[in-house]
Amino acid sequence: MVTDPHATSDSSADALVVGGGPGGLSAALYLARYNRSVLVFDTGHGRSTHHQTNHNYLGFPDGIATVGLRELGREQLARYDNIRFVHHRVTAISGDANLGFVATAQGGHAWHGRVVILATGVLDHFPHFPGWEQYVGRSMFWCITCDGYENRGRNILVVGHTDAAAGEAMQLHSLTDRVRLLTNSETIGISPRFQQRLENANIPVIHDHIRTVEGTNGVMTAVITRGNQRLELNSLFSIQGATPETGLASQLGVKLADSGWVDVDSEQKTSVQGVYAAGDVTALHSHQVTAAVHEGAQAASAANYFLYPPELKAD
Repeated sequence: MVTDPHATSDSSADALVVGGGPGGLSAALYLARYNRSVLVFDTGHGRSTHHQTNHNYLGFPDGIATVGLRELGREQLARYDNIRFVHHRVTAISGDANLGFVATAQGGHAWHGRVVILATGVLDHFPHFPGWEQYVGRSMFWCITCDGYENRGRNILVVGHTDAAAGEAMQLHSLTDRVRLLTNSETIGISPRFQQRLENANIPVIHDHIRTVEGTNGVMTAVITRGNQRLELNSLFSIQGATPETGLASQLGVKLADSGWVDVDSEQKTSVQGVYAAGDVTALHSHQVTAAVHEGAQAASAANYFLYPPELKAD
């Protein structure tokens, strides 16, 4: 594997993989093992760079930090000299499967590929308060599937003002009877039906905003609201939504689902020939590392088959 932070404008590969999280790393691994050349664009951001420990990935009895999983992935990919990592943020992408694709970064750097795999992830809408980043994955979570089990019987504050937040609070209530919901919004978007469900479950709804928090080393102990309420807690679950990073997909003319995520089929193909998508940006499955790894592998396999000459294809 070659790391080239100053790649030149004539850099090219069979595949351009945009995103260095589990989906992108999995895609790069499979493509390399198909003996394809790969450029992986990784700026070191995204969900897999937070502090959380993943307990759902088979083969790690004690769980594994997502950052550690990324590091292991990079170490595994280092054995393949047909993979190059590029530490540039792709700002524009164009082309088609006939003429090839061009990815461009700020400063005019450009890279060329025959296929594209988009593993660009999402932008989570965490509540912002001084030092909020240190709590993400340690005591501030966004996924009951990932972190609910470890929070059984604990004091949980759900943050959000929609039915989705209310639903998450209800689901967490099956793990602990100490759940409260803080809207952190000017408005309350929880429907009367869900408000009644929360009331029936004795889950208080607090209509206020987070001003600051108390805690050390990423472990939150209390939230202080603008109304000067002090809400003690063990964990905060942020259910304020996420925006899929679909800007590059839109530039390529890729169809988006009604939900806003990239629309893919069961092989991770998008509506544009030669363009594939994997991981959280598709929302094909619940946002899980295991799903992203699977989707990356599937996208790479489909892309590899697409690159074969006609005489090697059965269809």
